[in-house]
Amino acid sequence: MRKLSLAVALAAATLAVPAFAQDMSAPAPAPADNSAAMGEAAAPDGSKAFGIEPYFGIMGGWEQFDNERGHGIPQAVNANGTLRNNYKPSGSLVQGVVGVNIPLGPVFIGAEGNAIKGIEGNIDWEYGAAGRFGFRAGDSGIIYGKVGYQWVNFDHFSGRSNMVADTGRDYSAITYGIGAEVGPQSIGLKGITGNAGFRIRAEVNTFGDAQSLRPMLGVITHF
Repeated sequence: MRKLSLAVALAAATLAVPAFAQDMSAPAPAPADNSAAMGEAAAPDGSKAFGIEPYFGIMGGWEQFDNERGHGIPQAVNANGTLRNNYKPSGSLVQGVVGVNIPLGPVFIGAEGNAIKGIEGNIDWEYGAAGRFGFRAGDSGIIYGKVGYQWVNFDHFSGRSNMVADTGRDYSAITYGIGAEVGPQSIGLKGITGNAGFRIRAEVNTFGDAQSLRPMLGVITHF
């Protein structure tokens, strides 16, 4: 079920790329600075097409880990070996992110770190880092993929697993994700924050071999 959900999300992102590309090919509005007059390339929103763009943000969402014998995060066990049926390897989360984008004309690359705190269930903390790559679209939007490594700590957990790392409560694996960001100029609010300001981000990530599904939504502030 997790793999099917991720496949649907990937397909939706793939279909969205041509629409974004068409939007990018439309005539750009007058640049907000004098970059065009200086003969410099400009992004659709008038900002420079090349540079460094640091950012930070906060997001909220949910994560569900697969919890089956022999697959994903293992089922928690009691001291006598019986299953702890009240254990929840899922729940709502709050996430902080910090990173940097490097625009390269119509595309960009970047790197990002994250810290996650579980609000309910038995997910305690998560930490990770990932590289991002994607397309700049519209006036202030981007669509991207990401790949990195994530560490997950469960609260009062004990079990056995075939994950990359297993130390009782701590697990780690490669993480993959797709997402998009949209700024105020792309939703009819041009000029509210200028070329910097905020973007709304929506993304979905998975842990290991599609062993979790983590949809997140939040606000990213660029400067």
